[in-house]
Amino acid sequence: MMLKLSLTQRLPFFIKVERLKEKRMNKISIIVLITFILSPFQIAVSQEEKKASTPVFITQVKAKKFFDIIEALGTLRARESVELNSSVTEIVTKVYFQDNQRVKKGDVLLEMDTAEEVAELAEQKSFLEEAQRQVNRLIPLVKNRAASASLLDENRRELEGAKARVNAIQSRINQRIVKAPFDGVLGLRNISVGALAQPGSIVTTIDDDRVMKLDFSVPEVFLASLKTGIVISASSEAFPDKIFEGEVAHINSRIDSVTRSIQARAILSNEEGLLKPGLLMTVELQKNPRTTLLIPEEALLANGPDNFVFVVKQVNGKTTAEKRKVILGARQFGEVEIKSGLTDGEQIVTHGILRINDGDEVTIKAIDKGNQSLSELLEQASANVDKDAGAN
Repeated sequence: MMLKLSLTQRLPFFIKVERLKEKRMNKISIIVLITFILSPFQIAVSQEEKKASTPVFITQVKAKKFFDIIEALGTLRARESVELNSSVTEIVTKVYFQDNQRVKKGDVLLEMDTAEEVAELAEQKSFLEEAQRQVNRLIPLVKNRAASASLLDENRRELEGAKARVNAIQSRINQRIVKAPFDGVLGLRNISVGALAQPGSIVTTIDDDRVMKLDFSVPEVFLASLKTGIVISASSEAFPDKIFEGEVAHINSRIDSVTRSIQARAILSNEEGLLKPGLLMTVELQKNPRTTLLIPEEALLANGPDNFVFVVKQVNGKTTAEKRKVILGARQFGEVEIKSGLTDGEQIVTHGILRINDGDEVTIKAIDKGNQSLSELLEQASANVDKDAGAN
């Protein structure tokens, strides 16, 4: 059953509904009006946030000595190196050296049995003395024509023969004595007293290690750059924190037809005695030395084939970052050569380049002097913040 209302009964209801609609529309209008009024403010605030200064680390562009590097592998050799052995078969009677002993040229290292040779030498010396007396006796007789000149010549020949036999026996004795051929350090002792020394058996080794030779091969494409006097740097895994410097002293006259490389020899000083013959070393040759601008690789911003850096400028009393295109050269040890785009003394951003755009205002938090790590830069930035807070 439907309830029907008269016009007078329905009128108050319609008035209430209209009033509710009017109130709702008024609220919507107020909201729209407030939004319209606040929109420019919000945009301004957003733009102000975007314009906020970005903290960065910077460094100064400097001209430094630079060179291209040619890498190679080389093997160390002593300036003089010999394997000492016996040239005769004889019993060892005395040993005068120990392992790794330093010796001087002419020092006696080993003696072998020379009893037979010494006896023969004494006999021949007596013959030599007798022959000398005969010659001395005949000289005045020949002058007085009391003896013939041919007899004197014959005795002189006997004298020279006696001298030769003495020298031969002395040489055999010397063969049974092993001496140091030059100043150096001995290797391991491989023989003892009472042993039978034989030709070819190694007694020990001796190396003159005061100066070392470093032999290495360089590809033939670098032949034009390989010259005597070029400075080299050598390193070894045996001494990871040590760099040994020298220079190229000799270059082979031939190129290897199989490896297409040429052998060179550098001279290294070994005053500390660290280097040993046979040590494998990595060689770096310094090619095309020059003075050029160098920047850290982390300061580069790559965009396709192009490279950019952010240069710190002072504009209207504000510190801003200017995006600038640069042309790169060679790279080495975390640094890159700049051929054009920068000048000596300019400051560039090294950390924070991904947070800034061209023309943005920046705040310098730390300055990289070229030899600082990231942790040291962060400590520097923290110290600057504390300093500023204390000043305020």
